[in-house]
Amino acid sequence: MELAEKKRSIEVTDKAVENITRFLENDGKTDSIVRVGVRGGGCSGLSYVLQFEDASTIGMMDTVIEKGGVRIVVDKKSILFLAGTTLDYEDGLSGKGFTFKNPNARQACGCGESFSI
Repeated sequence: MELAEKKRSIEVTDKAVENITRFLENDGKTDSIVRVGVRGGGCSGLSYVLQFEDASTIGMMDTVIEKGGVRIVVDKKSILFLAGTTLDYEDGLSGKGFTFKNPNARQACGCGESFSI
């Protein structure tokens, strides 16, 4: 991926792909996509969204990232806030789950689920 293209996209770690694949297989939804986005709300103003959807919901203006057989989709508005972000999966002492490492976030709440630009 070229540098300019990388800045308009998000990175997805191997660990995130591994866990997305596991969740999709457990639910029998191997043809689904993962939609990642941003919506207003949360204690810092914007909240991250991560949900599984049918592949038919992919729009013409969506950014599609394919890695390890998994498709991660980001809508046009959300990519403005998420460009350069890394989607990861952590399973440490503080809990398990997907995390967003967003270089655009000026501040984030303690739980890591909301941020401001």
